[in-house]
Amino acid sequence: MALLELHNVHAYYGNIHALKGISLTVDEGEIVTLIGANGAGKTTTLRVITMLLPPREGTVTLNGEDLSQYRTHEIVLKGVSMVPEGRGVFARLTVLENLELGAYTRNDPSGIAEDLERVFTLFPRLKERQGQAAGTLSGGEQQMLAIGRALMSRPRILLLDEPSMGLAPILVESIFDIIQEINRQGTTILLVEQNALMALQIAHRGYVLRTGEIVLADTAENLRNNEMVQKTYLGME
Repeated sequence: MALLELHNVHAYYGNIHALKGISLTVDEGEIVTLIGANGAGKTTTLRVITMLLPPREGTVTLNGEDLSQYRTHEIVLKGVSMVPEGRGVFARLTVLENLELGAYTRNDPSGIAEDLERVFTLFPRLKERQGQAAGTLSGGEQQMLAIGRALMSRPRILLLDEPSMGLAPILVESIFDIIQEINRQGTTILLVEQNALMALQIAHRGYVLRTGEIVLADTAENLRNNEMVQKTYLGME
C-alpha cells in the first residue's frame, strides 16, 4: 500500500477546474517530484492533500485512511507537513521560536529536543542565528528555517512547494543536498519544483502536470531522458 495516494482527484477554484482527475502515489521512503509550468496544478495538488482545498471528487489517502474527514491541523497530526511556497516564516519571532512552533502538536520534551538538535545539525546556520528574528534572515536561511520548522512535527511525509524559488544557484544546490539527506534519514518527500532538472536529479520518480492533468509518470531517470520533458521543462533542444 502506498503511503500517500490520490485517486481521480478533481479540484476547483470557484468554477475553474484546477485538477482534472489526477491519480498519483508516493511510497514510503521515496522522493517523488511534480513538475510542470506555472498554473499546471502543482501547488493545488499540495493544497488538496492538506485539505486547504478539499477535492470535489476523488480520494486522498494516507496509509489507506481517507484524509477528507480531517481538517488541515489534524492532517499535520497524522504525519503530513508542508513547507509552503514563499516560506511563510513568522518574521517577528526568533529562529528558535519558529522551530518550537513546528512542534506545537507534540508533548514529548525529550523528543522535541532531539529533533531540534537534528535540525541544527542539518542547518548549522540556524543554530548560529537561533536568537535572531526570522524576518532578518536571508532568503536561503528562511527556506532552511521553513524546512526545519516542518521537520519539528516529525512528519511521515514532507510536502515541499518550490524550495529553490528565489535562491542563488549555490544555495539551490545546498538545499537539494539537504532534501536528499532528510530523505536518507527516513522522511518521505513529495517535491513540487519548477527547477525540473534539479528535481529529477534527486527524485526517485516523477509526474508531469499540464493544465490540471498528469501527462507523464515515470522514474526520474526516464523523465530526464524523455524528449518532450527535455524540450519543454529542461531547456534542451
